[in-house]
Amino acid sequence: MLTLSPVITVSYGVKSAFLVLSILEFSLGILVNSFIVLVNLWDVVRRQPLSHCNLVLLCLSLTRLFLHGLLFLEAIQLIYFQKMKDPLTLSYQTIILLWMIVEQASLWLATCLSLLYCSKIIRFSHICLVHLARWVSQRMGQLVLGAVFSSAVCTVFCLGCYFNQTGFLDNSVFFLNGSAEQALQVPKLNLFFHSFLYCSLNTVPTFLTLLGSSGLLIVSLGRHLKTMRASSRGAGDPSLEAHIRALKSLVPFLCLYIVSFGAALLSLPLLLLWHKKVGVMVCVGVMAACPSGHAIILITGNPKLRRAVRSLLVWAQSIRKVRVESRKSVLC
Repeated sequence: MLTLSPVITVSYGVKSAFLVLSILEFSLGILVNSFIVLVNLWDVVRRQPLSHCNLVLLCLSLTRLFLHGLLFLEAIQLIYFQKMKDPLTLSYQTIILLWMIVEQASLWLATCLSLLYCSKIIRFSHICLVHLARWVSQRMGQLVLGAVFSSAVCTVFCLGCYFNQTGFLDNSVFFLNGSAEQALQVPKLNLFFHSFLYCSLNTVPTFLTLLGSSGLLIVSLGRHLKTMRASSRGAGDPSLEAHIRALKSLVPFLCLYIVSFGAALLSLPLLLLWHKKVGVMVCVGVMAACPSGHAIILITGNPKLRRAVRSLLVWAQSIRKVRVESRKSVLC
């Protein structure tokens, strides 16, 4: 059973530092993910075919835009609107639950990306695996829609059950005195904890699928390296580069997801049991840094996005050069 926490206070300096950090992380996350979205949407506007990989990256970046927005709202809630007598307010609980659901959607999309890499890169020998890989490659659009649909169903189910129960508890408050009203907060916290636990357990099958597909890529890379040594092929093998590029996208996501999810789990006992609001702020900062870091890794590992970055830098340098030359001409 969860119990109510005592009054929690944080100094003004800590709040100011956390606000600056939250603004920086929010700005960086919006910048890098918006860049991925705009580059892929520009191809859609020009009616160029969007590959399955870029389609998954587009959807993944869209979910992370919502993710950064929720984390920034959580930071603002922690700094300004959180009541000292009730640290886990209804609005704060809602933000955390929505974060869990959006994070689950990003995990689904990362799993779709890993399955796509497996179907395109790994050379299967068993006939069933060959047909499965072909099916995944042909049905990637449907898998992405399925991931979005499952997340929407989870959102409706979690929030519907949660707000129905909290609404019933809120209506009961009018018939209770002060001490009974305070005691009624404990069932609300337990209800939130159970909803959080349900969302957490719902990610286990998806995470295991992502872990298994990444493991298959690692095993396939090991076998391919042995084949290269036996045939004395050079380091410029296309299959080797495809393996490495896929693992550079998936392994960092796995590591950052574990860190982010662990920070989310740790933030609850920090707030409710140990009453360390500064620790909760550190956890929120870690949760906001992880998706931004993975977005940067995706940009550096994707050829189309790298070309877009180079084109943007060349355009910025040309604009700067034109401005410098115009200033010189004015001075002359």
